[in-house]
Amino acid sequence: MSLVRFTQSPLDRFFDNDLFDWSIRNFSKTDTTLPSVNIRENEEEFLIDVAAPGLEKKDFNIEVRDDVLTVSSEKQEEIETKDEKGKHGGRFTKREFSYQAFTRSFTLPATADADKVTASYEKGILTVLVPKKEETKPKTARMIEIQ
Repeated sequence: MSLVRFTQSPLDRFFDNDLFDWSIRNFSKTDTTLPSVNIRENEEEFLIDVAAPGLEKKDFNIEVRDDVLTVSSEKQEEIETKDEKGKHGGRFTKREFSYQAFTRSFTLPATADADKVTASYEKGILTVLVPKKEETKPKTARMIEIQ
C-alpha cells in the first residue's frame, strides 16, 4: 500500500476549482468574453484583480455566501442620434444599444476571513481583497530563554 501526499496551497485551490470552471458559476449572459482574473496571495490576504474596463463602481455586485465569493456586473447603454437634415436630404435616426453581463464565482479557502472582504475599482481594474483569518497567518519565531 502506498500513501499519496496532498500538497496544494489555498492559491492552487483557487485556480483548480474556479478559474477553469465554466459551469453556471462563471458565465456571460451575452456570450461575450469573461473578464480576465489575476489571483495573488501573500501572508496577510488574497487579492483578486478583475479586468473590467469601461465599467463603473455602480455596475458591480459582489457577495459572499456559503464561502463562495461572487463578482457580477450588468451594464446597459442606449445612445440615440437624430438629424433632421441628412447629408443627402431626408431625415435619419441612429440608435445604438449595448448590454454586457457576467458572473465569476470563487470558492474561498478555509483560511479566508469572508466577513472582512473589501473591494475597490480604479482604472478598469476591480480589486477584491480577501483577508486571511488571524489564526492562519504565519507567526514570527519566538526565542525561548533556557533557565
